[in-house]
Amino acid sequence: MQVLIATFFQAAMAAVYVVITVLFYPILKTYNKSLAVGYFGFRMIGAGFLFAGIGSLLLLLWLSQSSAAAGQAGLSYFEVMAELLRQGRDMLNHIGMILPWSIGGLILYYCLYKIRLISRWLSIWGILGSTLTLLATSLLMLNIIELVSPVYFILNAPIAFCELVLAIFLIVRGFNPMDIKSNNNGDRI
Repeated sequence: MQVLIATFFQAAMAAVYVVITVLFYPILKTYNKSLAVGYFGFRMIGAGFLFAGIGSLLLLLWLSQSSAAAGQAGLSYFEVMAELLRQGRDMLNHIGMILPWSIGGLILYYCLYKIRLISRWLSIWGILGSTLTLLATSLLMLNIIELVSPVYFILNAPIAFCELVLAIFLIVRGFNPMDIKSNNNGDRI
């Protein structure tokens, strides 16, 4: 049941990521079409890896049920397969998804900085947070840090909090589409 709940929430998170990406694309497109396409592409690649991670969770569930049915026979086989699936899912989620997602984040926060749609400090925070996440992912790929380590969490915490602040900012303040056009002309909101 825990795996099914995790699968549901990961699917919901992936769907939300896609919706947010689709909503931001036209906003970024008003500033720079090439950057908007890059943002959209990187974020969709990340969402694709997140959806692929759902498949590995379901395979892990199936493997667990098969192992229980088999009993002690071939237990080491099931343990090896389970570890491979778990490692694969970690790579899908923490490298395959995070790497393009943070590159898309750099593009997003750079564009938001340039069009001044949100406070400059929040855009700078997003750029720095995305950069730290790229660093964490690179260090993880090179086996310099572990997935479950204080360094990994510390490097990812700034963008996590930034995205929460951005969400609250957009819920509370929102923005007017006319602000985007006026900001592209150099006006400040």
